[in-house]
Amino acid sequence: MKAISVHNLHKHYGQLHVLRGLTLEITRGECVILLGANGCGKSTLMRCLNGLTSHDQGEITILGDSLTHLSKPQLRQLRRKVGVVFQQFNLVQNVSVFQNVLYGAKGQQRFGLLASLACLATHELRERAMASLERVGLAHKAHADCRQLSGGQQQRVAIARTLMQDAEIIIADEPIASLDPKAGKEIMDLLLDVVSERRLTVLCTLHQLELAQQYGDRIIGMKAGQIVLDTPRQQVALATMQQLYQGDVRVDQISPPTVDNAALPTS
Repeated sequence: MKAISVHNLHKHYGQLHVLRGLTLEITRGECVILLGANGCGKSTLMRCLNGLTSHDQGEITILGDSLTHLSKPQLRQLRRKVGVVFQQFNLVQNVSVFQNVLYGAKGQQRFGLLASLACLATHELRERAMASLERVGLAHKAHADCRQLSGGQQQRVAIARTLMQDAEIIIADEPIASLDPKAGKEIMDLLLDVVSERRLTVLCTLHQLELAQQYGDRIIGMKAGQIVLDTPRQQVALATMQQLYQGDVRVDQISPPTVDNAALPTS
């Protein structure tokens, strides 16, 4: 079964045509690395996939459900199955690490926001939160405020919060962009280990091409709102990926020849 299926997706912001007939499929349990220069439409695609932004044309199917035909309550229910790891962590800085991880359960029907507060959380929730922190190596920081942690540690907290969500799909939008190279590699190692253990589906955007060569099952490249490269990771060369960041490139100039032989609009 396909975890994510996108067909002929278009998105405009005013006169700006951001996504231009984009089509892709991601199988359950697959890890896909998405590459592309700033402004190519990666973030817009991510927002469309988790329902934060509506698309203008085409179809998005997540875990068998078409976003176009879902009511708002059904969309909220589906979004609980999609965990998001952000570049800027999106943690509440002045509360504890433990509380931030508990917030990951607030979208689950039987819990909710009040039930995910540390002072009201059930024994089950508290145990799950500590287990999630243990998994990311931060159980000893449970009672520290998030603002006291390093960037790498805060991203570990964000991953632990996603584990609390019990998501089936992880969308990671440049999760290591604000980290130094050593911390970035540690976070990627952790993230991919966790999703492998739980057999989750992952779509992760990266800018670090050397790291992109080390992670995931497939490399997908975007340029000017289109998919121009889609190939197994082991078969893509660094020089091929670098072409995604060059201007005025046509699709038929990108190798290997696994892309459509159509003109690529310029950025």
